[in-house]
Amino acid sequence: MERIDEAGVWKLTEEECWNLLARRELGRLAVTGPTGPEIFPVNYVVDGPRLLFRTAPGSKLADLSASPDVAFEVDEYDESFAASVMVKGRASRLERQSEIDAADALPLRPWIPTLKYRWVKISPAAVSGRWFERTREPDRYVASRKADTT
Repeated sequence: MERIDEAGVWKLTEEECWNLLARRELGRLAVTGPTGPEIFPVNYVVDGPRLLFRTAPGSKLADLSASPDVAFEVDEYDESFAASVMVKGRASRLERQSEIDAADALPLRPWIPTLKYRWVKISPAAVSGRWFERTREPDRYVASRKADTT
């Protein structure tokens, strides 16, 4: 990690970003829909230098087909720290049966009881992250009050 400022913020290395991504399983997918930006919670799995998730036909899949540039964000925190990783890249459906079979062998299961047979991969163009030390908020200043001289 590289310290960014004195307030306890560090820049994560790309390896640290991938380690955080591999530890988590729920993230937020930002896409561009017909009416503007949309964000979807998705559970995912890291597979080498890419992210994979499953989905069903619907607005998310339609949005990705129309505009495949995406952002994906994952957080991790406890009482002493918080970290956030952002992946910017391109999303595409897995089409070849050999890719789908390999993805089906990965440890990813839907969180809700729906049939999700469409696999989507995010091929990263950029991966970045920040780590924050969680400490007490500094005392706020009190605006000075002039003595009433009347």
